Amino acid sequence: MKFVSTLALAAALITVPGIAFADEADAPSANDILVIGQRDPLQLDAETTTGSRLGLSARETPATVQTITQADIQFRGLRTAREAFADIPGAISGNVPGNPAAVMMRGFSGNVVSILQDGVRVSTSTVVQRDTNTWHFDRIEVIKGPASVLFGEGALGGVINKVTRKPTFDGTHMETLFSYGSFNTITAAGGVNLQLSDTVAIRADASNMRSDSLYDVDDNHTRSSGLTASVLFKPLDSLSILIAVDHFDDRYDGTYQGVPLVSSTVAKDASDILQSANGLVIDKALRRANYNPRGSYSSADETTLRSRIDLALGGGWTWGTDLTWYTAKRDFVLSDTQTFAAPSTGFANGSFLRTVQRFYHDHEFWNVRSALSNDTTIGGLRNRLTIGAEYNQTDFASLRQSAPNSAVARVDPYTPAVGTIPTANRAYTSGNVNFDSTLRTISVFAEDALNLTPKWLLVGSVRYDDIDLERAVTNFNVTPNTVQRANPRYKPFSWRAGSTYDLTGGLTLYAQYTTATVPVSSMLLQSITNTGFRLTKGRSVEGGFKLSALDQHVTLTGAAYHIRQDNILTRDPANPALTVQGGTQSSLGVEFSLGATITPQLSAGGSFGYVDAKYDELIEAGGAVRTGNRPINTPTTTANAYVAYAVPGTPLTFSGFARHVSGFYTDTANTIHVNGRTTFDAAVAWALAETATITLRGRNLTDAFYGEYSGYPTTNIYIGAPRSVELSLSTRF
Repeated sequence: MKFVSTLALAAALITVPGIAFADEADAPSANDILVIGQRDPLQLDAETTTGSRLGLSARETPATVQTITQADIQFRGLRTAREAFADIPGAISGNVPGNPAAVMMRGFSGNVVSILQDGVRVSTSTVVQRDTNTWHFDRIEVIKGPASVLFGEGALGGVINKVTRKPTFDGTHMETLFSYGSFNTITAAGGVNLQLSDTVAIRADASNMRSDSLYDVDDNHTRSSGLTASVLFKPLDSLSILIAVDHFDDRYDGTYQGVPLVSSTVAKDASDILQSANGLVIDKALRRANYNPRGSYSSADETTLRSRIDLALGGGWTWGTDLTWYTAKRDFVLSDTQTFAAPSTGFANGSFLRTVQRFYHDHEFWNVRSALSNDTTIGGLRNRLTIGAEYNQTDFASLRQSAPNSAVARVDPYTPAVGTIPTANRAYTSGNVNFDSTLRTISVFAEDALNLTPKWLLVGSVRYDDIDLERAVTNFNVTPNTVQRANPRYKPFSWRAGSTYDLTGGLTLYAQYTTATVPVSSMLLQSITNTGFRLTKGRSVEGGFKLSALDQHVTLTGAAYHIRQDNILTRDPANPALTVQGGTQSSLGVEFSLGATITPQLSAGGSFGYVDAKYDELIEAGGAVRTGNRPINTPTTTANAYVAYAVPGTPLTFSGFARHVSGFYTDTANTIHVNGRTTFDAAVAWALAETATITLRGRNLTDAFYGEYSGYPTTNIYIGAPRSVELSLSTRF
């Protein structure tokens, strides 16, 4: 069932979303459901666990650190990880089939943006990230720019830390969320916090989201569910023990690959949002088409067990240890390439040539991290120090099977007979290999923050990793089967030096220099050839300010940065058939974020980001020079704004949101360009009582037709969802 357009138009006329809580850093009370005023809107004085292990606040951290709380998530109507990541200032996100919720941040994307679960990096985001629903996140913390010094290889563009809900000692309470919206999208979620005593508290949450398609695409049924539970035990004021289990699973039938481009000569309703050098266009007539064969799907089933022990030793010393065990099974069974071929006999409108792939992941990971911290005074100067070590092991097996175009019939773009995914192994003759990997990493790290004066803080960090990868690649397409082996060893060293200075009590200036290391491709999936390359090296310089004014009712942050990555893969200028290291990619940009509580009833805010990203040196196959070109899926500007107003004397709150993303290229040759877009969302929230709120929300109110992201191949463009509405009920008891 789909909502009719008249209801969507009604949502547009009503305008404006929301629920937000008075103080997003704390658990809200029942009376806070409709309160929109808050102090310190950008959370500058809240402690961040992602920016440092020293207990620094966002203001004290010499980097751009931002937090999206669960209250923000509900207020803005962010249902999935992709939607939440796309709401990060200066970032965009897309659902690439093999990498759901892929993120571009500060001009870098893929395995150079690390995504953590409760502070632990299981693997590169291109391997582990899924488009899960957001109910289970207490908050999402983001640190922009290189962060290998904190979380190891891969964190060049930034780090996103998904922090799950935990038990609290603020009594027993329960929250629920029920919603129904366009495209038959249904969400049911609930959580309960039980304070059993002064020393024991338990938290449990469950969620389920189902949709015919979040993109309004044919044959794209989507489901995502989660179950998280944890117990917090504090037998002493000096000791706390957390034990938690998280389980998430999802499945996307007929995985959406984006709309394939067709020749302008056959297009029935060519859109002007794309320009290409070869005459290909986006045809609006194909907006809802899905060319995956029947039986295509993408799914994941993952479970995490965690524990955290914190012990105060006295004299300013504390000790903390994290233990994590993770297991996952992921399936990718789909046609990930749909290439337009010119009209021919039997295909007057042209056709799409399709490949078929079956990729399977069997993934186990465990990690132990222990750190000793001290907060004391040295020579009259406050000094905060953390030293620690980390060990983890990954066992990863991935069967990767590919079939040629002949395995499934090519299809007419307008009357497709999609066929069925082949199930017999004999169909997968283009590739049938298994990656077996064992990855062991030993790390030692140290951080220090020294107050030279009460206003002037110096921060330094170092990290050394010893990475041991055992790789075997078995080829099943030959008889007898062949096995290639490699055992590369990487020993990267990363460091950070920065400073913050409290200029006026409300205005803090900061600067930092930091380094990072990144493999030339995803560590667990790189070819035997790529294991022979060194890690690429990244470095960044950043400076900015963090300002709070008017009794912290107005908060403004700004940053300017330059990031450079050296030794990326390129081709030898003298022999383009030879792949070598020596390429360079960089980005130069500025970012601003504003939050303001104008009156107790009116709040507003927004952000702006500009990035000049380019390949400083890159040669591709055949000697094609890409130097000076912009990386794919990298808009130069992003901006968003919001306003919320609680009508005095009524139970109504109106809110509105605008987001702008400039155009981007889908290929490194910069021959296919997708225009930018501006979208508007709005909603009205009605407090039924102190414990319940109904929200009517409209998304993409102007029904803009726009390209959201490009995947693989570069001629497939993900089209953003059309106008939609949603009715939700949230409660807290």
